[in-house]
Amino acid sequence: MKNTFGTSLTVTLFGESHGEAIGAILDGLAPGIPVEEEYLRHRLTLRRPAGAISTARREADEFRILSGVFEGRTTGTPLCILIPNTAAHSADYAAARALARPGHADYTAFCKYHGFEDYRGGGHFSGRLTAALVAAGALVQSALAACGIRIGTHVLRCGGVPDRPFSEGAALAGEIDVLDARAFGVLDEVAGERMIAAVTAAAAEGDSVGGVTETAVVGVPAGVGEPWFDALESTLSHILFSVPAVKGVEFGDGFDLAGLRGSEANDPFRLDGGRVVTASNHNGGINGGITNGMPIRFRCAVKPTPSIFREQQTVDFLANEEATLTLRGRHDPAVVHRARVVIDSVTALALADALVLRFGTDWLGGGR
Repeated sequence: MKNTFGTSLTVTLFGESHGEAIGAILDGLAPGIPVEEEYLRHRLTLRRPAGAISTARREADEFRILSGVFEGRTTGTPLCILIPNTAAHSADYAAARALARPGHADYTAFCKYHGFEDYRGGGHFSGRLTAALVAAGALVQSALAACGIRIGTHVLRCGGVPDRPFSEGAALAGEIDVLDARAFGVLDEVAGERMIAAVTAAAAEGDSVGGVTETAVVGVPAGVGEPWFDALESTLSHILFSVPAVKGVEFGDGFDLAGLRGSEANDPFRLDGGRVVTASNHNGGINGGITNGMPIRFRCAVKPTPSIFREQQTVDFLANEEATLTLRGRHDPAVVHRARVVIDSVTALALADALVLRFGTDWLGGGR
C-alpha cells in the first residue's frame, strides 16, 4: 500500500475525491527555500476546470500549509499541504456503487482493497488528487527556477487538432514562459481554439477525446541520473505514468527513432563557446540514463476521459452479473489540457529528487 514517490526528496499523497480533504507531504526539502504561495495558487488555477470543456465540479483549492514552513521559508522538516474538498456530490455515485465504470479503477480498487475503499468519485484514484501534486510540484518548480531550471508542457494534439511543436535553441525558454501565463496550454492560440471546438463537439455527443502533451526542460546540467534501473527516463516515466489518464511516454523522437538509421538518430557532439552540446536532440537530452546538458524533451499520450454519457456494457461485481451503465454526475469531456500542469509538477518532483541525489539536499535550497 505505497503512496510515496522519491528517494531523497519524497512526496506522499493522501485523501479521497469526496473525503474531507486531499493533500501531499514533501519530505527531504532543504531548509531556507522561499515558499511563494501566490505561485502555488497560480499553478492550481491552471489545473482547475475551465468552461464547457471541463467538469462542472468547481473547487476553490484554497490550500493550507500545515508544517515545514516558518516565516515564508522551508524549515527542512516534512512539509504538509492540505486542500479541503468543498464541492463533492457523493449521491451521484451511491446508486452505481457496484457497477464497474469502463476505463476506471472501480473494479481493480475493489479487488485490491476488498471493498473497503472509498468509491465516491473514484476515491483515492481520482484526478482530484492531482491538485495536491500541483501544489507540491509548484513549490519545487519555484526552487528549480531559482537554480535556472524551467519546465513547460503544452498540448501538442487534442481531438485530432495539432499544435506546433516546441522550437529548438534559444526560443525554447521563451515558449516555456509563455505557457505559464496561458490558461489553455498551447503555443498556437488558433490551434487552441480549434481544440476547444473539438472537445465541445465530443461533449455534445456525450463522448470524450484524448490528446498528446509535449514537455521541455531547460537548464538541467549534464550528469544527472543513473545507469540502468534509475535511469532518468525510468524515474520520469515512473512518476509520469502515475498521472491519471497517461498511457504512453516517449523521450526525444521516441517511437519515430525505430524507423531511422543510426546516422539519422544519433546526436553529433560539438563545442559551442567551450561548452559541449549536440547538433540535434533526437534522444531528448538523455544518454545512458544521464542528462547530457541539452533540453530534456518528452511526450505523453493522454487517453480520452473514461467518464462518458453513453450507455456502456459493464458488470455488477457484487452481484456477479452483467449490466449496463449510464453515468450521472459531473465529468470532463477531455483532461489533456488540465493534465499539462500536472505533468509539469510531477516532472519537477522527479527532477528535484535526481538533482539532490547528485548534488546534495542543500543544492536545491541555494546552499551550493
